Amino acid sequence: MTRWFWVRHGPTHQTVMTGQRDVPADLSDAAAIARLEAMLPSDALVISSDLLRARSTAGAIAGRRTRLPHAAGLREFDFGAWDGLASEAVARRDPLLSRRFWEEPGDLEAPDGESWNMVAARVSATVDALTARFEGRTLVAIAHLGPILTQVHRARGGRVYDVLAQHIEPLSLTELSVTAGQWTEHRTNIRP
Repeated sequence: MTRWFWVRHGPTHQTVMTGQRDVPADLSDAAAIARLEAMLPSDALVISSDLLRARSTAGAIAGRRTRLPHAAGLREFDFGAWDGLASEAVARRDPLLSRRFWEEPGDLEAPDGESWNMVAARVSATVDALTARFEGRTLVAIAHLGPILTQVHRARGGRVYDVLAQHIEPLSLTELSVTAGQWTEHRTNIRP
């Protein structure tokens, strides 16, 4: 069994769509960060998305754990032309697509961006490579809402639309495991 502890990066306080724009995380809640760090297995390997908000969160919670190189494959959705826009502006710009993108997740792409299926394939390929390389180990991955949801969906199955309703709060913990290619969800969105 390989265990995956997924941590969503610290809050960004963004009020617009934030995908691969490199914005910082607010890591000022030292007590929450300490509680989160204490929840993680001491022998885990730590990896993060290469975006600043994930890298800095990884640095804050890694402790003495071994850090692996950052992984671009764990980046948030590329929202393309929507990145940096408020939801109302996205709806005005692309009224039909912006609604269908969330209601019919799958192959629909944000303009100049990615679809759910593209992100799920990218993240899963990264996770599968790390799982094969570190089989039987525990990994802590500091990432983003979208990538974490792709892996929760991988464990749950069902409709993608249903997993989009799952809350994944900043600095929350989601634990999954994989044994012989079978994914299991243990706990999701646990706040420190």
